[in-house]
Amino acid sequence: MNTSDSHTLMDRFGRKVDYLRISITDRCDFRCQYCMAEEMTFLPRAQVLTLEEIYTISCAFMELGVKKIRVTGGEPLIRKGVLPLLNKIGQHKSLDELVLTTNGSHLKSMAKDLYNAKVKRINVSLDTLNPLKFKAITRTGNLQTVLEGIEAITKHDFARIKINAVILKNKNHTEVNDLVQFAVNNGIDISFIEEMPLGIIQGESRAERYYSSDDIKADIEQRFSLTASLETTGGPSHYFNVNQTQTRVGFISPHSANFCSTCNRVRLTVEGQLLLCLGQEHSVDLKHIIRANPGDMNYLKQIIIESMKIKPERHEFTLKEQPVVLRYMNTTGG
Repeated sequence: MNTSDSHTLMDRFGRKVDYLRISITDRCDFRCQYCMAEEMTFLPRAQVLTLEEIYTISCAFMELGVKKIRVTGGEPLIRKGVLPLLNKIGQHKSLDELVLTTNGSHLKSMAKDLYNAKVKRINVSLDTLNPLKFKAITRTGNLQTVLEGIEAITKHDFARIKINAVILKNKNHTEVNDLVQFAVNNGIDISFIEEMPLGIIQGESRAERYYSSDDIKADIEQRFSLTASLETTGGPSHYFNVNQTQTRVGFISPHSANFCSTCNRVRLTVEGQLLLCLGQEHSVDLKHIIRANPGDMNYLKQIIIESMKIKPERHEFTLKEQPVVLRYMNTTGG
């Protein structure tokens, strides 16, 4: 295949893939209940992509028409060398948006550096404003540190700042309006996420703690007036404007409102697996490709183009006890 004539990635269902999410580490300083087990065994260094390999794969995707790259983890900001990596990716002439998902624990000290690295948007995970609940959900996190981090990034002119909140029934579902009010007060956006059934969790079942986007929206509309927004960020959120504010409320609904028909994304896991769907195991080992064929960018791009043929039509998320996908979110990329 002649990759010089291929500047876009298209799957067999006619969906254009122009968004890459990259997990640069499986490690995190939190242990959020819905993301990983409390006692985790992290990957040995040799199994993890080097920063140079991540950059090479990123360049291949950008040369194939990817316009948006999101850097995730684990917690991406704890990986040594993350800022030089972000600087290099952010300078690529064909990239429209470099974005970051973080737990917020290192934002206070790194806000200016992230802005200078041309990160355009930052998503911060924040599921509760109650310090005790925050500690329970994250197991190791400190709410005040995250709030100070959010305050620090609001002082810089990022294109968008957004909170991501995973809502669990009888855990934090009564707090959605407080979280919206926090977003409004700070002039930022917020997305509410139905729990992704990845990895095996302990304790109560996913069905018991499932709280739908429709339920969340109904709760919000008891206090706030929402109007459907025509804006999109290229991701799966369905947005509404909070009237008379700058804030948008988004809903990511893998169970109640399947968004696969417009999927434009693939994921690069920390081990170098190109994951073609969050909720399936269709993948290609790009780490093997680049280590077996060092410096051969054309072959790497050919493999990426060919991988689009196995991108599935949709995920198969369910609320059954045994998840379809056994990998945890920290290795997949949040």
